[in-house]
Amino acid sequence: MPNRVFRVWRGDAAGGGFHDYTTDVSEGMVVLDAVHRIQADETHDLACRWNCKAGKCGSCSAEINGRPRLMCMTRLGDLPEGEPVTVEPMRAFPVVRDLVTDVSVNFRIKPGITPFTPRPPDAPDGTWRMAQQDVDRVQEFRKCIECFLCQDVCHVLRDHRMHDQFIGPRFLVYAAALEMHPLDVADRREALRGAHGIGLCNITKCCTNVCPEHITITDNAIIPLKERVVDRYFDPIRRLFGR
Repeated sequence: MPNRVFRVWRGDAAGGGFHDYTTDVSEGMVVLDAVHRIQADETHDLACRWNCKAGKCGSCSAEINGRPRLMCMTRLGDLPEGEPVTVEPMRAFPVVRDLVTDVSVNFRIKPGITPFTPRPPDAPDGTWRMAQQDVDRVQEFRKCIECFLCQDVCHVLRDHRMHDQFIGPRFLVYAAALEMHPLDVADRREALRGAHGIGLCNITKCCTNVCPEHITITDNAIIPLKERVVDRYFDPIRRLFGR
């Protein structure tokens, strides 16, 4: 089997750097396979997070050759040959150790979003009636596996560290799934404008580009939410007549 060089970041919250490891690779291997082989053969204390190895749990998020990706879904055959494969932790979150980052801020954000608030049942049997096209609109958002790659690539969080002012694209997707749900009656526009910081997003679409579930985050979630906020607070007709 051919050898390949992997440049893996090692360290913790106090600092660290890249270490080179040369390991055997074979056709069909993904980056996570190589990391496991490095763990087994060269450095048993290399820390990484993973679970399903099927692209559905979102645990093995990292930055591969500078791009946020899932290690289990990144095939070595798709990366440039003859060059070291760099593997490092997500930059938008504090490092715990090696490739493991502390993503707990995301779990503190979610409870701050107004939960699903359904209208009363509208059928005699105590159920609801919904148009299929309304259901289809929010189904896309439910594909999110909370890998937080979109949070990692967002410049507001990655470069400006504004986690306390901006909920980020993952949770704008979550808010959109609630706001656009055909049964939901809650109004989250004030929170989106204020505490959730939707105005900080300048729709570069970098979050959409890294989503492993191919959710159209910017066009289908963030922009419609921005439009709702603008209609509520900045529509000149509404402001003129006080509606």
